[in-house]
Amino acid sequence: MSEHDEHIIEAAGRCRVVIRNGRVVEVGTPQIDDCPLARRFACPVLEMTPEAVQLNIERRIRSFGMCTPEREVLAGPDFVIFGASELLSSAVRRGDLDAAVIVSDGAGTLVATNPALIQGIGGRMSGLVSTSPIPEVIARIEENGGVVLDPATAAIDQAAGVARALELGHRRIAVTTAVASEAAAIRDQFPGTVIVAVHTTGISQDDAVLMARSADLVTACASKHIREVAAKTALLQAGTSIPVFAMTPAGKAIILGKVGETDQQIVVHGARLPVPGSRSPSPLR
Repeated sequence: MSEHDEHIIEAAGRCRVVIRNGRVVEVGTPQIDDCPLARRFACPVLEMTPEAVQLNIERRIRSFGMCTPEREVLAGPDFVIFGASELLSSAVRRGDLDAAVIVSDGAGTLVATNPALIQGIGGRMSGLVSTSPIPEVIARIEENGGVVLDPATAAIDQAAGVARALELGHRRIAVTTAVASEAAAIRDQFPGTVIVAVHTTGISQDDAVLMARSADLVTACASKHIREVAAKTALLQAGTSIPVFAMTPAGKAIILGKVGETDQQIVVHGARLPVPGSRSPSPLR
């Protein structure tokens, strides 16, 4: 790999991790103390410490090649029922969406139409801050129907990704974003796009308000403000420990489509939102 190979992610508890040439070289301090989702990882993070997060990332590197040329890009089974990648891959599989604009380590922003590619990338990816191009990963994505926005730089630009999806002829497009201003810009420029807010731990109250106004689906992660703001106007909440809020009929339809597809037992009942889980991330940020 290149001497310029560098990938920055925000992992469990929005902990900043730097990976260079397949090695973890820097680990920050997690912003939360406990996360029920992180406890279910293949390599569980039972306590939020830099050491535990580093072990988890190193396990991901070994098991599916995250941030390396060996990166696996396809996956089948759901990791969680209402995760962003699970919802989007399900909607594409059903034909409710044509394509999803997502991000991948080693490739940056890409347009995906293959449900297994959406799940294989998104279901294994933490918050990606920046990445470097890895030709082998880009080739693997393209072999499975994905279109990388900028193979030379692996740029992350979700608005440009939506524009590229439209150029490719797609009309029912979803896009993930962790940036409230980006969500608002996409809503303004591409009003028909389904916007999925992800990686919201630590978001400010003002950005939570903007995200709730702009997005169709909002994952709450460990965000106190998302739980407070989004729940006031949400049409539906999926999950309780780490809820996903449907802010629009389009978001609601994606969640209900997933409910109709799953063979898991589900309870549906009316309630004032948010409905808290028996266990949530702690503390909420």
